[in-house]
Amino acid sequence: MRSTNQHGVHSPFVYNLITACFYDKTNYNSYRLISTFRKHLKTNKQALEVKDLGSGSRVFNSNKRSVSKMAKNVGSTQKETKLLYRLVNYFQSQTILELGTSLGIATHALHLGNLEAKITTIEGCTNISNFTKGTFKQFNLKNIEILTGDFKDIIKPLTSNNYDLIYFDGNHQKQATIDYFKTLLPTATNDSVFIFDDIYWSKDMTEAWNIIKNHPQVTVTIDTFFWGIIFFRKEQAKEHFTIRI
Repeated sequence: MRSTNQHGVHSPFVYNLITACFYDKTNYNSYRLISTFRKHLKTNKQALEVKDLGSGSRVFNSNKRSVSKMAKNVGSTQKETKLLYRLVNYFQSQTILELGTSLGIATHALHLGNLEAKITTIEGCTNISNFTKGTFKQFNLKNIEILTGDFKDIIKPLTSNNYDLIYFDGNHQKQATIDYFKTLLPTATNDSVFIFDDIYWSKDMTEAWNIIKNHPQVTVTIDTFFWGIIFFRKEQAKEHFTIRI
């Protein structure tokens, strides 16, 4: 009830983003590749011993999980992966950081959005990381580097870089999310976009989202109900949008 669409938006930047990206109905060839990648994982019966470094799983009771069930129950949805593709394609992001590789479903979509983009993705679990490296090699995906370890340790050396897009999707805890945001804030440029997954995962995650969107360096913020998206455009007045997608 509190959401709007493009007709309730007066910012040209946000209006164009909504009409040309969010609501783009083009059936891109890459969507077929996104589906093929997901189907490949759904048929894989291999079991992985998983070490959760974040908030844990609401789906699995055991740490031993089959790839097929992980592909079906966790990770980015078809809707989300298509939107990730469109966002990278729209902004033509050149440098991308992802926190939370998992099986690489979202990473693959980010890659398809701009095949020339340099992607760094971080996975906390060694077994998942090794499996996904093999999948990327199998699909001949280039320009993707997987780093393995605790996010808070891995991201510190990355703060001297600049990233056009950062996708936060690996630890759904309030303080960790805020800490990652603050640590990676120096990597943002005026044109960067940060995407936070599952902002309504819990009361704590919603609190983290509210703290982040009110940060003085953040200007434009968009709540899509499943993602929180922030921009740092100094030429724009601070404004928040809630958009149905």
